[in-house]
This record gives sequence, structure tokens and C-alpha cells, in this order.
Amino acid sequence: MKFGDILVALLVIGIILLMIIPVNLGILDFFLSINISLAMLILLISMFNTEALEFSVFPSLLLITTLFRLSLNISTTRAILSKGQAGAVIQAFGDFVIGGNAVVGFIIFIIIIIIQFLVITKGSERVSEVAARFTLDAMPGKQMAIDADLNSGLITENEARERRQKIQRESDFYGSMDGASKFVKGDAIAGIIITVINILAGFAIGMVSLDLSFQEALRRYTLLTVGDGLVSQIPALMISVATGIVVTRAASDSNLGHDVLNQLFKQPKVMFILAGVLSGLGLLTPLPTVPLTSLGLFFSYLGYLFRREVKEAIARDESAAATASGAESTPAEDLRKPENIIPLLQVDPIELEFGYGIIPLADPNQGGDLFDRLIMIRRQVALELGVVVPMIRLRDNIQLESNEYVIKVKGSEVAHGQIMFDHYMAMNPGTAEGDIEGIETVEPAFGLPALWITSDKRESAEILGYTVVDSSSIISTHLTEVIKRHTSELLTRQDVKNLIDNVKESHETLVGELIPSMMSIGEVQKVLSNLLDEGVSIRDLATILEILADYARVTRDVNILTEYVRQGLKRQISTMLFSSRRGKVVTLEQGLESHLMESIQQSDAGSYLSIDPVTSQNMMNSLATQIQKLVSLGEQPIVVTAPIVRYYFKKITEQIIPDLIVLSYNEIEADIEIQSIGMVSV
Repeated sequence: MKFGDILVALLVIGIILLMIIPVNLGILDFFLSINISLAMLILLISMFNTEALEFSVFPSLLLITTLFRLSLNISTTRAILSKGQAGAVIQAFGDFVIGGNAVVGFIIFIIIIIIQFLVITKGSERVSEVAARFTLDAMPGKQMAIDADLNSGLITENEARERRQKIQRESDFYGSMDGASKFVKGDAIAGIIITVINILAGFAIGMVSLDLSFQEALRRYTLLTVGDGLVSQIPALMISVATGIVVTRAASDSNLGHDVLNQLFKQPKVMFILAGVLSGLGLLTPLPTVPLTSLGLFFSYLGYLFRREVKEAIARDESAAATASGAESTPAEDLRKPENIIPLLQVDPIELEFGYGIIPLADPNQGGDLFDRLIMIRRQVALELGVVVPMIRLRDNIQLESNEYVIKVKGSEVAHGQIMFDHYMAMNPGTAEGDIEGIETVEPAFGLPALWITSDKRESAEILGYTVVDSSSIISTHLTEVIKRHTSELLTRQDVKNLIDNVKESHETLVGELIPSMMSIGEVQKVLSNLLDEGVSIRDLATILEILADYARVTRDVNILTEYVRQGLKRQISTMLFSSRRGKVVTLEQGLESHLMESIQQSDAGSYLSIDPVTSQNMMNSLATQIQKLVSLGEQPIVVTAPIVRYYFKKITEQIIPDLIVLSYNEIEADIEIQSIGMVSV
């Protein structure tokens, strides 16, 4: 623990002990001076801060200073009642500040209490309460604005994280200030009670114990009590003012003094009008002439100075505008600058372009929620596939139709679709009872038949069992499927390094053994891309790296290593494809598997399958027939092969049936019941 932390803890304990331990009057004077100095320090800091969070410790400091002030009140009360004196500071306030007149001092004390309790403290308390309420109410909107800026690329992840932390800190701060302002209110009430007790008890003790006369007891104890009250309430008033300044500060880049001078005296016209009114009052009315005319001359001089500054600022702006105009007069030269060409070379990993009619869906101010859906897409892909999707860039494109959108991956169009405004898409999941009137269309993400229906038919369609989705859901679902389909393209070496660094925090030995001595980042990237190509999640990256570390010594062929990883992830693959622990599949005829094994050729670039076109065509025809059987039974098309053949069979079929799932026997857990409903042959 640092020395400063220990010191603060000891100070708080010391303040509490000050309530019960008698203190020498000299030390008490020192503590009272510290109290006044600390109050001035807090007041000055609150004035020179540019925002409330720069003084985030203020609520806790308010509690500590209030506790310190009450401890001093108890100590001074003990000294006044037991000794009839309370040190030089209180004596000075009693004699010098109030001139030895107890009545005047008591009136001043009551006025300060009224100002602090009814004006400043009451106002600060109300402002703190309202600020806390509005800050909490505004948090969702601020969070959405941050997410929108993040998705549009205006800010980075770190900047978004800092903004979210700042919003949370603001909420905590104003909530704390709402409660801390009650300390000042309670302190004012305690000051009044302590003062009354000191006067009454001191008067009684002075006459009974010290044998003072009525006038002497009244004068001594009243002066000491009022002096004690002023010594404690003046610092309390400073801190109350500081509280009010902190909670009433609006957004600004400057401190309070700069803002007051800049905003109160920045208009020359107002200065001249004020000067004329003051001079007229001084010369034409019975009011004092000298002070009013002096102020009139002073404000006239201020108006002259400010008007001259305004003219100079206008001249500077015109000069800057002329310079900018001259610079813009040579656009050809600007285009020749290399720095103006380089930004054009950047290609966004994922882009969603849309026509002008879809803009309201992406604009939060118009009720659009597309930005929020992009955040959920990134979260969904991270949970399902274990990768961090790059920023999704949204752009409006006037060359597109108003209801059209295009999805691009690395600058190339990979999908597009259209929506109908003020319509919903209704799809029959196969269990809908009855027909509904609508415009026939095709769902863009999965190619399913669907209908465009109006909003007044939505409830009826849902009652009949149709799945009804809005335009934002259609676009976000389509975008999600496109991202999943192209995740392997989006996974870069830098992304893989970031994922491995994350694993390294908990598996340092594993990563150190595998990389770079056994495999490079690029080789690991190729293995992960192979897995993502077939929809296998890489979220359990530690297990994947464990398997690679086991087999990287055997082979450096990334395709073979991928097969080893798939076999090591058989529980994950089996659970994903056979949730009911049983399934219907298609297998390969033994003769076909033997022929494929014999056709595997080795080269310097790796292994590949070499079969004649006739055999390949016959195999595809047989596969199509067997897949049709599975589809007619309502089953997902899955082909199971021998481990050696799986990779090569997948490569042959992916050009014709890209979504076909090909498994090896080693990728299926032993407790899963598999039924072959057909065999692929040649």
C-alpha cells in the first residue's frame, strides 16, 4: 500500500478520535486554520475545473470535511464549556470580526446559516437530484450514440470504451452528489443546535461553576459561541458554494472565471446600452452621481475594447477565408498530392450500401435500429464462430434504387436485396394454417419463398402461424449470413495474432511451444480459415492450438492438420449437427472410397485428388440423387466418409453443392446413432 493511502486512512481515523480526545488550544487553533484553508482550496478547485469529473473525489471529500468540521465543533464546545475559552482563532472571530458585540455576531451567524441552509445548500441539493435523474435517464441514449459512432467508424474501440466509462462515472458522480449534498444540509442544522446548546449551557456553567455575573457570563459565552459558529460556518459556506458550482457547471472547455468573463462581457452593444443607462441615472436622478457615472465610463471603455476585438476577429476570418479560397483555386495540384490518393486505396472489410429510402432504418434520430442490430451481429458471430468481425461500414449510395441494398466484402459485391417500405415479410415455416394475401418474393438470406404483406395483415399472419419480420430484421439477417459465409476471408493474420495473444494470457506455455518454433501465424491462420470455411467454430482456440502442437511435428500440411483438428473437435461438431444424438446421412460406397484413396497425388505444393471427368460426373449424379432422398425426408444433407477421403471429397463437391456437410467417421462421437439412407457410387 502506498504511503498516501495510509496517510489518508490515518487522517480519517484521527478526525473520528478528535471527537473524544481533548485537544490543546494551540493545536485546536491549528486545526481550525486547516479547516478554513481546506474550504478555500476546495472552492478554488471547483472554480477552475472545466468539468465535474475532474473533481470526482468531491462527494467523498465532502463527507470527510463535514466530519472534520463536526469534530472541531465538539472539541471547541468542550473547551468553551469546560475552560471558558477556545483558542486564539475563535477569540479573534469573537472580538475582531464581530467587534465584541455578541448581538451583532449572533445576527451575522443567523444570516450565514439562512444563506447556507435555505439558499445555497437547498439549491445545490435540488440541482444534484435533478442532475442525477437526468444523467441516468440519458445513459441509454448516450450509449446508443457511442455505438452508432463506433459502427460508422467515427471512433475506435478504445475511444468508445473511454466514452462508456466516462458516462458511467458521470452517473456515479451525480448520484453520489445527490446523497453527499445532504451532509451539508445536516451540518447547517447541527451548527444551529450546537450554537444554542453552547449559549444556554455556557451561561449556566459560567454562573454556577465559575461564579461569573449574569452580564459577564452572557458576554463571554455568547461571544465565544458566536465566534465558534462563524469559524465553522464560514468554511461550511465555502464548501456549499463549491458544491453548487460543481453541480451547476455546464459543458465547457474552460474554467468558470474564463466562461463568466467571456459570456458576460462579450457583446459591445450591451456594454454601451448599460453605460448609457448608468450615466443617465447618475446625471438625471437624485441617485449618487459619482459611482454611477464612473461605472458608465467604465462600461463604455469595455464596449470600445470589445468592439475593436470583434472587428479584428472579423478581419482575421476574412483573411483566412481568402487564403482558403486561394488554396481551393488549384484543385488539380491537390489531386497530384500523394497523401490525397492514399485514402482511396483503403478497402473496408465489410460494407453495407443502401438506397436513400433505407436511410431512416440506419438513422437513430428517425427511429432506425440498424446500428444496434450491427452490434448484435458482431456479438452473435463472436459467440457462434469465435472471431471478431471487423467494423461494418454503412454507406448510402444514390446510384442504387431507393429500396435496394448491397453487401460488399473487401470492396466486391457478394449479395444484394430489396425491401418494400411499409411492408412486412411473411414466411411459412411449414406449419402455417391458411393462406394470406401478399406480394410473392424470396427471402434474401436463405432463398425461401415469402410474401410482402401490409402492416394491417401482420397480426392475422402471425395468428395463422407465419413468421413475420420487418425490414431491419431482413437486412440484418441477410448481413449475418453473408458474414458467416465469408468469415474465413475476413480472418487476417493480425486477427489471428490478437486471438492467440488473448489465449496466451492463460496458456502461455502452449503458445510458446507452438509459435513460432513449430508453426507460423500464417499457418495457424490457414488452419482456422479451413475450419471457418465449413462452419466449424474456433471459439475454443486453446483446444485447437493443443491439437496443432501435438501433430505439427508429424506434418506441416495445413490441410492434414485441419483434419486432425476437426477430429479433436468431434464433440463440438457432433453436438452442432446431431443435437438429438441421432441422424440420417449418406455414405460412400467402399469401392468409391478405395478409388479416391488411390487417386490422391502428392506434389511440392501439397496433396490433391486426381480422377477422370467421367468418374467425377457419375459420382456427382449419384450424390445428387442421394441428397434428394435426405431432403425429401426433411433431413439436413450430410455425407460421411473415411477420414483420409473427407477433405478431398469436400473439395470436389463444394463447387456444385457449397453448403454440403462432409464428415469423417472420426468426427462423430461413438454414442451418436447414425443411419445411412443411401450410398454414393460410380
